[in-house]
Amino acid sequence: MKVSIFRPIEQWKSALMTLPDSNFFELMRSIFGSVKTPFNKQRLVDDLFMLLSKEEIRQIISGYLDERDHKLIAAVALLKEPEPVDLDSFFTGDLPSGDLHTLLLNLEERLIIYRIQDGDQRRLALNPALESVLAPIAQDGSILFPSSAVKEPGESKGPAFIPDNRAMAALFAFCSGEDDFFKAEGGIRKKVLEEGKRLFPGLDLELSVSALLQMGLFSMGDGRLVPEDSSIKEFGKLSSRERREYWAAGIYLSLNEDASDNFALNRGCIRVIASFIRRFCELPDPERQYPKITLRRFAGILNREDAGAGNAWGYRLFEKSEPLPFDPVMEAMEKTGLIDGTGGSWRIVIFTDTDRKSSNTAIAMDSSFSFIIYPEIQFADALALSGFCSAKGILGTGFELTRRSAVTGFDRGLSSAYMLETLDRLSGGRIDSNLGWTLKDWETRYNAVSLRQGLVLTLSEDRRYLAEAEPVASLIRITLAPGVYLIQAEGKSEAVAALRKAGVDIIAQPAFLNTEGSRMPIGPRAFPHIDSGAAIELPVSSAASTASQSGIKKQPSPVQERFRQRLKDLRLGKAERDELSARIERRLVLSDAQLEGAAIRHEKLEARGLDYVGKSVLAKQAIASGSLLEVSWPRAGGGVNQTRGIPSGLEKKEGESVLVLKPVFRNDDQGEELADLPAAEFSAGEIRLPLGRISLLRRIKQSIFGE
Repeated sequence: MKVSIFRPIEQWKSALMTLPDSNFFELMRSIFGSVKTPFNKQRLVDDLFMLLSKEEIRQIISGYLDERDHKLIAAVALLKEPEPVDLDSFFTGDLPSGDLHTLLLNLEERLIIYRIQDGDQRRLALNPALESVLAPIAQDGSILFPSSAVKEPGESKGPAFIPDNRAMAALFAFCSGEDDFFKAEGGIRKKVLEEGKRLFPGLDLELSVSALLQMGLFSMGDGRLVPEDSSIKEFGKLSSRERREYWAAGIYLSLNEDASDNFALNRGCIRVIASFIRRFCELPDPERQYPKITLRRFAGILNREDAGAGNAWGYRLFEKSEPLPFDPVMEAMEKTGLIDGTGGSWRIVIFTDTDRKSSNTAIAMDSSFSFIIYPEIQFADALALSGFCSAKGILGTGFELTRRSAVTGFDRGLSSAYMLETLDRLSGGRIDSNLGWTLKDWETRYNAVSLRQGLVLTLSEDRRYLAEAEPVASLIRITLAPGVYLIQAEGKSEAVAALRKAGVDIIAQPAFLNTEGSRMPIGPRAFPHIDSGAAIELPVSSAASTASQSGIKKQPSPVQERFRQRLKDLRLGKAERDELSARIERRLVLSDAQLEGAAIRHEKLEARGLDYVGKSVLAKQAIASGSLLEVSWPRAGGGVNQTRGIPSGLEKKEGESVLVLKPVFRNDDQGEELADLPAAEFSAGEIRLPLGRISLLRRIKQSIFGE
């Protein structure tokens, strides 16, 4: 059953009844005029409900609603009674914080929204008394996610490097085939960078190497990259989509300036970041393109859902839930081809599944030791070739078998028979006979002198029978000496399990130590399949919704003009006329009676220029009430500085009053930093300005609900 986005009427009435008396009666006087004594708050609230139930009043309220009202109403419904800070985050890049604060106060004054106490939180809710007016807007949130139809293809450049099957396998071959990859002082050698630039045009090799390390596909050792075959094997089992998502997660960790250099720690985040990217890519319609602000909101919705579920980055793994920063995620998806942007708009890229079954012939030998790779090759086959071949053609279009690459394959436990079988199968039996003879010769020479590293099993003479029977026999890779065996297992746990199954109850397992005497990590890096999780329903932008949005009022309602004309006919003093005019502009007036019988109490909210007394009074009022102040003052060299904050006091300095302000909001879209201000104006997180220097001081009204 669908849950209503409106609370019961009685809860709205209760929220009004618990208002501070000053705010409650100010609200009632603005609506009903003078309130007769004795006061009966319950009766006044009931009268207000009856007023809002009148069809003509609802039509006026509906006529007042403009585009920004629609956005805020839809956002309150979509975010399910958010806190103001949630809306501030949601409208980042669309509405400055100060403007949003003002708009929310206006919606409260107009009785569109109200605030409720939810534990320690103050949340925003839609007024159920106006459900018939607000429900259609609340249920159509497409205005929050602007989009347009995808333009004709060809306009977008896309990423320079597409991590397809051939290119990724070639990158693996290139990284594992360079013995002197890193300089002694750190960083990739110049010759390696130049060769990488030739083989992979447009690829940021340093960023890609960092991603490979973050993902645990390679590790660093002796100045080179060491392939982690168990992790690479797991990576090869993924679908092409999953590989792209994991690759984007690795790129993200490399781009994120807060990411740790502790690769083992970061690998624990890879899965959940990839899951976030998967769910993000399922939100947009692939047939539409979106501005950055819409994509940012998609990410914000996901982060909010994860936080509400007690998840961190989409997965119940970390104690502390941290939202993923949007810009690095978006950059990672662009660099990996998951999203494609042009002209300030982006679309989700739907790419062909490259893991579908292809013909047996995946390569074509163009010489005895080199071959061309067809685009249709499956990733598992391309990975197999990368284990003993080196990249030759641009972006993995060609590989070659060299003595050096063959030795790399032998080091990884691959035999010449395996290499020949793989090449024969993928070429359709079209390999040169000399290739087989040469490979076997290299293998013979390789076995003549060797340095081996790995998991070693030692058996005493009375236990060597274990090596001749299952399940231990299948794990033995080579006999190094009588009773000494190099075994191939997915970590020590597999070997231990085999020995226990063979009846061994005491097994020596000394810690693995690296060259510095530290315990080495044991076990492979796994790449589980990515689950999309529960679907998140968001408003879908379409031609129909776009058409409905075009009817939203972007100009003041004609109702306002009618009330302006009525105000001209009334005989009022200047202060009264100004106050009523301000109410009309704020769309608070619902009937002529509110103009004719209004209880007017003029409240000065701003002071300018030489009005020193006015600025002093406003500052003292704000200090007493804790209200926000908006302050403008001349900038050295021309222009105006402007900020918003909470005043903490007035100080005397050389006979002049100095306002002390702690900034909260900044109406500062040009990007200047407060730190750039002179020390006399800004220090220790506070601004100090003589009242005479302030060109505009405006007190920002507080919420009628006490915030």
